[in-house]
Amino acid sequence: MSVQQVHSEGIYHGLPTYPEETSGLTAIITGANGISGHYMLRVLAKHPERWSKIYCLSRRPPLIPGGLPSNAEHVPLDFLKDPKDIAVGLTNAGINHVDHVFFYSYIQPPPKEGAGLWSDVDELVRVNSLLLDNFLAALKAAGLKPERFMLQTGAKHYGVHLGPVKQPMEETDPRVELEPNFYYPQEDALFKYCSETGAGWNVGMPGAILGAVPDAAMNLCFPLAVYAAVTRHLKQPLIFPADIQGWQFPVALSSAALNAYMEEWMVLSGPANQRYNVCDDSAFAYEGFWPRLAGWYGLEWEGPQEGEYERFETRFAPRQYGGKGVANRKFSLASWVKREDVKKAWAELAEEHGLVQKELREPDRVFGFAELAKTSPMAYRRV
Repeated sequence: MSVQQVHSEGIYHGLPTYPEETSGLTAIITGANGISGHYMLRVLAKHPERWSKIYCLSRRPPLIPGGLPSNAEHVPLDFLKDPKDIAVGLTNAGINHVDHVFFYSYIQPPPKEGAGLWSDVDELVRVNSLLLDNFLAALKAAGLKPERFMLQTGAKHYGVHLGPVKQPMEETDPRVELEPNFYYPQEDALFKYCSETGAGWNVGMPGAILGAVPDAAMNLCFPLAVYAAVTRHLKQPLIFPADIQGWQFPVALSSAALNAYMEEWMVLSGPANQRYNVCDDSAFAYEGFWPRLAGWYGLEWEGPQEGEYERFETRFAPRQYGGKGVANRKFSLASWVKREDVKKAWAELAEEHGLVQKELREPDRVFGFAELAKTSPMAYRRV
């Protein structure tokens, strides 16, 4: 019988331990200034005896309170450039060896006018495939071969953004090819690279990611915090904008820190060449959370009420049975944030508290994600 020691770090429990001989490793984290790369850096940097060098590759440096850890170095690179230029950047930075790569680079193109967050699927595929293709080619050109390459994708692998999906979602489920999805060409590129170089691969697939970073294309915490803060400033109750189905549906959330612990385990102890679903696995529904959110801001709150709702129907039924799905909401947060009274309230809050962000930028990008994560497509009912 094998025995596995586990430990706790803060609120995270049951975390793996590693042998003392697992030491002196070099990691590359791409997209290190985003929500996932930020937390991976924080997790790895806690153990300099294990990770002696961490290269953070991104156009902008990670904004870490107190500056980068002593075992981390930022290398400014743009993965949309020619792979030869990227390889030169790697070499000039003195990167001559890497044990493990954690790939989080992502670009969120603006959505099509009046459409959802991921509506420009062709541009999503083009630009995000290019990020990975160029980086893989640059690794070859720079003579770098990792032992393991971890690519983070997500629950869109299962088509949750398209409509009702099979439950439970399992890593061996077939691809949902109802429309282009950049996760699939990214996987194919990684599989090809690993077969040619002998590197092992892993794919981490979290749900809606939670964390605190200055900027993230998809972070549920920020729009909900803005909604509560502005609502308090306007002296209004915190109204839940969806119906009873969205109120009570159990939602799978993935904290960025726990994702990082899991993805470190993947490359150090997990079997190679496997996908892994990654989520907190704690009970979460807005019925329990909404009163807490209101309480943190000293607000009265309202749950779902009888009355008029705007009805939405999904374009697809990814599970291929049971029909399409519908969701109901009172209002859209992406529309709410564009109201003049909301913009004025945020400007006043920004002035009062000395906030860097004086206006709420890119509302469709930032608040559009809250629409999907809050009234989750997994909660769509059958038509």
